[in-house]
Amino acid sequence: MAEEDRGPRDGRQPGTRVGLIGYGDAGRGIHARLLREAGHRVTDVVTRDPGRVRAARQDWPGVRVHGDVDALLAAPDLDVVVVASPTGRHLEHAGAALEAGVPTVVDKPLALDREGAQHLVDLAEARAGRLTVFQNRRWDGEQLTLRRLLDDGALGTVHRFERRWERWRPVPKDRWKENAVGDGGGLLLDLGSHLVDSATQLFGPVEAVRGELRALTTPTEDDVFLALSHASGTVSHLWAGGLVGAPGPRTRVLGSAGAFLVTSFEGEPTPFAALDPGDGMAGWLVHGDETRPVPRAPGGHADFYRAVAAWLAGGPVPVDPRDAVRTAAVLDAARV
Repeated sequence: MAEEDRGPRDGRQPGTRVGLIGYGDAGRGIHARLLREAGHRVTDVVTRDPGRVRAARQDWPGVRVHGDVDALLAAPDLDVVVVASPTGRHLEHAGAALEAGVPTVVDKPLALDREGAQHLVDLAEARAGRLTVFQNRRWDGEQLTLRRLLDDGALGTVHRFERRWERWRPVPKDRWKENAVGDGGGLLLDLGSHLVDSATQLFGPVEAVRGELRALTTPTEDDVFLALSHASGTVSHLWAGGLVGAPGPRTRVLGSAGAFLVTSFEGEPTPFAALDPGDGMAGWLVHGDETRPVPRAPGGHADFYRAVAAWLAGGPVPVDPRDAVRTAAVLDAARV
């Protein structure tokens, strides 16, 4: 029997009513925080961990806490369900929400592979349900700035895109993302989903993939390199690593009219941080030894959930789930 807290709820409170599946690092640490910032309210949470139950009740007074997904989906007044459970459970949990006819947001990656991702897209279409994927990195300041530079033609024709998500973490965290072999753990799915989505959003479909995957300090991949050949002619080189003593520059984009360079990222230690352009700046526009700081485009991750509110009211989908199917196909190819 699902555990529930049927505490009082003020029906006059504004904001979309959200059911959140999972209240760990992703559910509480990312989604709940951004949902609050965007003006939504979490009315229902699925978790069995006693500490997380207490945290949910502290964060959202009157929240209903359920021990399983079926109990949450029985709530009569949910506007949207957010799936923030481990990746290996996405197919099950998102499928149940779509079967129940509730609009559904799924944390990336949508599923373990292309087959699972396509199944959820097909299910959403068959049940007239609505589905989107939490690719929040589309709203990163550096991504928005780079999009603006490309639209303005400041880089000319881009022939190479490089992005690194590298960390010096010789003692890995002890959690499912590091330990779950074949069930959604590892950097290929975790960070690779962001890296590939960023590359394809900017430079289009991928025609060929080469991957180098290793497990150095964890049971699953913690050292990843991907080379993508886009139909547009751009080549993307993408890195994700946990045992990188000297993390490289975050982003380098090379074009016929110049380059865009981002030296560091979100406070991750790197020797290139000494070259940061300063507050309010995203990176550098570079021509050989000539550099000019580039102002950061406005935006942030909470804008994803602002777009969700507009989507629920009839607006465009924040992230087309078919994009997640294409990303899954690239990650599958990297394993091959």
